[in-house]
Amino acid sequence: MYQPPLPPEYSNLSDDELRSRISAAKKALGSKLVILGHHYQRDEIIEYADFRGDSYKLAKLAAAAPEAEYIVFCGVHFMAESADILTPESQIVILPNLAAGCSMADMANLFQVRAAWKQIHSVLGPSERVIPVTYINSAANLKAFVGEHDGTVCTSTNAPTAVKWALEQGTKMFFFPDQHLGRNTGVKLGYSTDEMVVWDPFKPMGGNTPEAVQRAKFILWKGHCSVHKRFTVEQIEKARREMPGVHVLVHPECELEVVEAADSNGSTEFILDSITNAPAGSKWAVGTEINLVSRLAKEMPDKQIVCLDPEICPCSTMYRIHPSFLLWTLENLVAGNVVNQVKVPAEVRENALISLQRMLTVCA
Repeated sequence: MYQPPLPPEYSNLSDDELRSRISAAKKALGSKLVILGHHYQRDEIIEYADFRGDSYKLAKLAAAAPEAEYIVFCGVHFMAESADILTPESQIVILPNLAAGCSMADMANLFQVRAAWKQIHSVLGPSERVIPVTYINSAANLKAFVGEHDGTVCTSTNAPTAVKWALEQGTKMFFFPDQHLGRNTGVKLGYSTDEMVVWDPFKPMGGNTPEAVQRAKFILWKGHCSVHKRFTVEQIEKARREMPGVHVLVHPECELEVVEAADSNGSTEFILDSITNAPAGSKWAVGTEINLVSRLAKEMPDKQIVCLDPEICPCSTMYRIHPSFLLWTLENLVAGNVVNQVKVPAEVRENALISLQRMLTVCA
């Protein structure tokens, strides 16, 4: 989405002035305000977060803060949409920078998914039932599509439970937009990659034959995370050579061969908990976003924690939540002005809420 430039008076503030004014605005708003910070945010944002977590944890926290008048979500657009869907109408959800989107979420849109759904069903028999599962990294209208068609939202935390549930409800699963999370989850549950096809939305029948779609148990959208796609088996091998005894831990948005070469894999919260609970002196090479890895290394100096790819850049869209935008948002609230509210239309909200509530209850 388009984000207008900040007013000039917010553009060149020193770090000290930003810190002082954000703290003052937060104090003035008091209990009316809750700030949620995703783990991939820069430290200069995380220090103001009342709660921090991955997308799954923050979705639950948003739903569990009914006393707050304003929820300022320091994450990306699809997260703020989910928070708006899960919270009462009386609460206002704000994204400090509307340009903070997600390249993975942009890889699937409602028009493409509807077209794929129609093509898939055109080659299936009446006894086949396809259950759609969308990763939380998707637009609200895709969550609504899933709710309308008896599916669920999932996150990297509950993906195994969601996939298992989906395949108990139907004969096939249509998983979007991240092919890697879908594939890795299926393999973790004991399914073969031979039971999976990749759906390319720019090709007829997703680039597959009708027979391949008929045979498949998993239909995986051709999408990916640009950050996690950077991690490689060669990086893992290099880490093992340079850090004897290292434990390699990666996110399941990485490619299958990377996940299989690692010692363990899991959601952002799993990564955080694993390293936090590890003994002093342990060594960790981590395949996920650099802001989180760097923060863990600073917060736990008794452990050796490095990123598998030391050249990796931060998630570029997360990085658009700059302290200047946070200050602008909060000072407007203090003055009685709401800026950058994220409001999901009622006709989308109803079915999206069904799929998100299923994520938090049936597939929890």
